[in-house]
Amino acid sequence: MPKVDVFNMKGQKVGDMDLNDDVFGVEVNEIAMHTAVVNILANARQGNQSTKTKHEVRGGGRKPWRQKGTGRARQGSIRSAQWKGGGVVLGPKPRSYRYSIPKKVKRLALKSALTSKVMTNDIIVLDQIALAAVKTKEMVTMLKSLNVCGTALIVLPGVDDLVAKSARNIENVKTAYVNTINTYDILKYKKFIITRDAVAKVEEVFA
Repeated sequence: MPKVDVFNMKGQKVGDMDLNDDVFGVEVNEIAMHTAVVNILANARQGNQSTKTKHEVRGGGRKPWRQKGTGRARQGSIRSAQWKGGGVVLGPKPRSYRYSIPKKVKRLALKSALTSKVMTNDIIVLDQIALAAVKTKEMVTMLKSLNVCGTALIVLPGVDDLVAKSARNIENVKTAYVNTINTYDILKYKKFIITRDAVAKVEEVFA
C-alpha cells in the first residue's frame, strides 16, 4: 500500500496517508491510457470543417467552350476541381468524431494514470485548500511553497469557486473536481495536487 506525505498550504508536512492499492497501486497499463487519451481528444474535436464541391462554388453554370473542334480538352464547368477557384474533390465535410470505449478500459486507464503519478513522486496531497477570497497571489504562493514550478492539476472534492477563480489566471495550472478528472488531464500536467478529502472520494468511486 503506497504511503504519501500530507502537506498544508505553506508546504509544511502535517502527516502521511495510505493510498488504496486498488486505485493508486495497480499495474500501469500504457495501452489503456493511450486508448483513453485518443478517445478524449477525438471527442473534443468540433468536426465543423467544410469544403465546397464544384456544385457549391458560385458560378460555372455555363460550359466554357464547345465540346469539339477547339483543339482543347473538353470542359463542362470552370468550377471543376482542375480549375483555379474550382471546387474540392472529396474534401472534408462536417462530421462527428465521437466514439465510445468500454467503461472498464476508462477506469483502468484512470487508475494507471494515478498510479504513474505515485510511482514518479508527482502526487502532492494537501490537508485542505482554504481561501477567504479570490486571491491569485495566495494560490501562487501556495504553489511556490510546494515547489511546483511546472504544470499542475489541482483536484478538489467538490465545487469551490474561490479556488477555481484564484487559479484560472495562472499559466499551466488547471483545477478539476473528482467527478471531472480524466486520464488526459492527469498525464498532461506534471504535478497532481489533490486534497485529502478528494483522495477519499476518488478511492470511494474507483476502488
